[in-house]
This record gives sequence, C-alpha cells and structure tokens, in this order.
Amino acid sequence: MNANPAWSTMDEELAVKALAALAQTSRLRVFRAIVGAGLEGMQPGQLSQTLDIPANTLSFHLKELHHAGLASVQREGRFLRYCANMPAMQSLVGFLTDHCCQGVPCAEMPLAACGQRKG
Repeated sequence: MNANPAWSTMDEELAVKALAALAQTSRLRVFRAIVGAGLEGMQPGQLSQTLDIPANTLSFHLKELHHAGLASVQREGRFLRYCANMPAMQSLVGFLTDHCCQGVPCAEMPLAACGQRKG
C-alpha cells in the first residue's frame, strides 16, 4: 500500500476529487467494503460477490477510487487486492471538520454545544 504524501496536506482540489469519487452509491459501497476489510483488503471477485456488482462495473468503480487516491492496489500473482487508503480517508475527514465549532476542537466543547450557534 503506497500512501500519497499529498494527503498529509489536504487541499480543496484533493478534497473535491475524493468527494467526487465517493458521490456515487455503488462506489461508496465499494469504498466502505474495503475500509471494513482493513489492512487485508479485498480482491475484486470478493467485492463483486459481496456487493452483487458485475465485474466490469466494479472494475470501473475501483479505478475511480484508485485514481482519486482513496484505494491502493497490489498485485498478487494473477490477482489484484484493493485496500482503502486510510491516511487519505483520515485526511479528508480532517479537512471537512477543520473549521468545526469555530475552530475549537469538539472534544474540548460540551457535546450539546457542538455545532450550535450562539446568540
């Protein structure tokens, strides 16, 4: 699994690319499945069977996730294994929540106050 160093400094362009890749129901299901598989990842045949997605359609979705940097692929002989790029996912979530609660980390604020406007 090769992590893209660009994910350590998320910017809007990377965020939009990742969000666009996830903005499709089947592709989101594929991503969630490989996230759930952890470091072991999944082979396309396993994903196709688990998610009931035809192989050619699945191939397109996996390429899109890989192109967006959200999935890595490893060759194992004749087979491929896809894994979620966890640093990329964490960076995306961090980018989306950076300005939460007016810049104050939610962990330091009472839960009931998080996200509520004052005044």
